[in-house]
Amino acid sequence: MLPNQIYAVSIILIFLAITFLQSGYDKIADWKGNVEWLKGHFSQTFIRNQVPASLALILVTEVLSGVFCVVGALQILITDGHRSDFGLYGAILSCITLLFLLFGQRIAKDYDGARTIVIYFIPAILAVYWL
Repeated sequence: MLPNQIYAVSIILIFLAITFLQSGYDKIADWKGNVEWLKGHFSQTFIRNQVPASLALILVTEVLSGVFCVVGALQILITDGHRSDFGLYGAILSCITLLFLLFGQRIAKDYDGARTIVIYFIPAILAVYWL
């Protein structure tokens, strides 16, 4: 990996880590508030009765994505780009998490929310490509 790629991928992984770890923390800190809001958001959809389970799945994938991205960024920086296993796992899991979120927003017909997720998906898919 070229030096510029090492820095670019590391920065993207740190970006994804911050995004998902903060989001996971928010879900843990205000679980009840998140569940209540999402029940309203999905009240007219087929997943209205699975909101807590769906939120738990998203929480797990976000936290794992964030942790893998942190470890991956450190691994890339420490090895000068010679190892990036965790970075790749983090980037792939980030993409999967974002696809789950996109699916949910599309089901809820929240097209503005779905568009916002695409903004996060672009750097995540770039990280997968580069790694």
